[in-house]
Amino acid sequence: MKKIVQCVPNFSEGRHQEIIEEIVKPLKNKDGFKLISYESDKDYNRTVVTLLGDPYKMKEALLEFVGMATKHIDMNHQSGEHPRMGAVDVLPYIPIENITMDECKDIAHDMGKMIYDMHKVPVFMYAEAANVTSRKKLPTIRKGEFEGMKEKIKEDKWHPDYGHAEIHPTAGVTGVGARLPLIAYNIDLDTEDIEIAKKIARAIRGSSGGFKHIQAGPVYLNERKHVQVTMNILNYKQNPIYRIFETVKMEARRYNVDVPSSEIVGLIPKDTIIRSLNYYLQCENQTLDDKVDFDKLVELSKQYLQFRDFDKEKIIEANI
Repeated sequence: MKKIVQCVPNFSEGRHQEIIEEIVKPLKNKDGFKLISYESDKDYNRTVVTLLGDPYKMKEALLEFVGMATKHIDMNHQSGEHPRMGAVDVLPYIPIENITMDECKDIAHDMGKMIYDMHKVPVFMYAEAANVTSRKKLPTIRKGEFEGMKEKIKEDKWHPDYGHAEIHPTAGVTGVGARLPLIAYNIDLDTEDIEIAKKIARAIRGSSGGFKHIQAGPVYLNERKHVQVTMNILNYKQNPIYRIFETVKMEARRYNVDVPSSEIVGLIPKDTIIRSLNYYLQCENQTLDDKVDFDKLVELSKQYLQFRDFDKEKIIEANI
């Protein structure tokens, strides 16, 4: 049986298409895995890459990809709305089929070591691949971002897992991890007032008393001329999308702000969508099961969850 993982490298360039194409070129048209998408955002100045397939056959291409990002991105001159600490900011492995989390952890550690050995970019292991509990949460590692990491990495408790206690002068550091699927989910607010987005993000994120498995923050999208509550849903079974979406809409009403749409970045499990759609359909005495086709899922997601720029290629199972 084929081992299948989802690998979601994020790199710190989202504005120059010719550079983006050069960086992702090593990941295209390879045997054993598929480049599902690479989604760039000019405001975030970041590109999210999604790969699906055999993790062992990804290694060589991923190392070349890291090399291209290291070559083309100078973090000393990079800025954007998304927190970042390196040219390749993160590189997580997510088990999908016929592979265990322990195996993904071993693969992540091999990759972390090879990234430093080949490109001299220090690596921090995070999530399930973390060597110490204090490094499980990515925001904790990333705190201070690229600029702060120059001194942070010299502290005894922040020496990297692979490499010396000194950042790469232009590429910074990289986080390599193994984790369960998370949902990268953003909700659009029909306002340019970043303070409203800040208040709503504070209301829903776990660290400030909101939902336990939610990391959230505010972003202003200059390209779209509105703000957004951007988040990671770390456990969609404990906190499904509909619950977050409806809470944000409820909070937005306090400020007379509409919520016109939301978006998924990267891939999403089919089960996640069905769980949330069933909330709305049960209110109408209807239900869905896992036999529903992908086109119908997309149609209902746009209707009830107000997903924009969404198609069946964003559903993991549609790509297997």
